[in-house]
Amino acid sequence: QVQLVESGGGLVQPGGSLRLSCAVSGSIFSSNDMYWYRQAPGKERAWVAHITRGGNTIYTDSVKGRFTISRDNAKNMLYLQMKSLKPEDTAVYYCYAEGGWWGQGTQVTVSS
Repeated sequence: QVQLVESGGGLVQPGGSLRLSCAVSGSIFSSNDMYWYRQAPGKERAWVAHITRGGNTIYTDSVKGRFTISRDNAKNMLYLQMKSLKPEDTAVYYCYAEGGWWGQGTQVTVSS
């Protein structure tokens, strides 16, 4: 059974940093591309970042240069390092595994 569990969210001031983690159980991790999505209040869920099984990365324009997606295949862990956070980054952040598996989400709130 595949499970994805996010952690690391919280309240942070503008300009601050957070690192999100996603623990993936099951045998899919090393062979699947992984993604981070986010859903802001009143908006649809939107793609944030993508890392291929080989480690190549792609970002949505609004987070380029501020967010870094990474993975540790030995630990079945996905990460999202977020820096220079802005109020518009406030959202529930979800990890997603290629093939259709979602985590439950972790809240990130950027506010002074």
